[in-house]
Amino acid sequence: MYQIVSFIKFFFRSIKLHGVHSPFVFQLETKCFKDKTNYPEYKQLETYNNILSENKKTITVTDFGQGSRIFKNNTRKIADIAKHAGISKKRQRLLFRMANYLQFKNTLELGTSLGKATVALAINKQNKVRTVEGCQNTAAVAKSTLKEIGCPDVTILNDSFEKVLDEPLIFKPDCIYIDGNHNKEDTLKYFHKLLPQVHNDTVLIFDDIYWSKDMTKAWKEIADHPKVTVSIDTFYWGLIFFRKEQEKQSFTIWV
Repeated sequence: MYQIVSFIKFFFRSIKLHGVHSPFVFQLETKCFKDKTNYPEYKQLETYNNILSENKKTITVTDFGQGSRIFKNNTRKIADIAKHAGISKKRQRLLFRMANYLQFKNTLELGTSLGKATVALAINKQNKVRTVEGCQNTAAVAKSTLKEIGCPDVTILNDSFEKVLDEPLIFKPDCIYIDGNHNKEDTLKYFHKLLPQVHNDTVLIFDDIYWSKDMTKAWKEIADHPKVTVSIDTFYWGLIFFRKEQEKQSFTIWV
């Protein structure tokens, strides 16, 4: 019910294209969010999704986050996980377009699951992707499927987010995609651990910012942080930018 009410409120405050006054956000909206190009990479994404949806094997999932609102136990068919978990086809394509438009070279993903977001980031060959997944079994499925689709160079770290973030990153990420532990305390903790690692053009993508009231509070606190100059609420995702050349602005955009 919270998500339904939140979406109704989001819909009425979302802005039309002519309401975007930031040149950077205007270009992002027109050349990336609303890009209607039928990229050949979309076929690779479709193939990846089909491989998962046709996989009838069963695995035991170790869930380190907020748990599932769909599954009642941890023994699940891979095809069922692919159907109910991870990003949608629409957002998968959008994530690919963002990696392409913003020219990501180094990406950190927190929460691999079966790799549906991972592959969207990794099929752009210039983008080196490191992804973190606590569950060994889902990580193994993602690794084998990424190899099958032609993305064998993704680095999958089978570890907790906390352990990975406790050490300085060996690279400066252009993108950090955070999809896991959807609660206020952990989300804010990850954000503050990642702040020293970002650069001027880094984008942070927070998934499910309307998962709960506390998750939305975390998003708003992050958007208000003094180092954040641009925040974009797309309902499903919250996008954070640190561009020092921009004045601080917040946008609500239906994508």
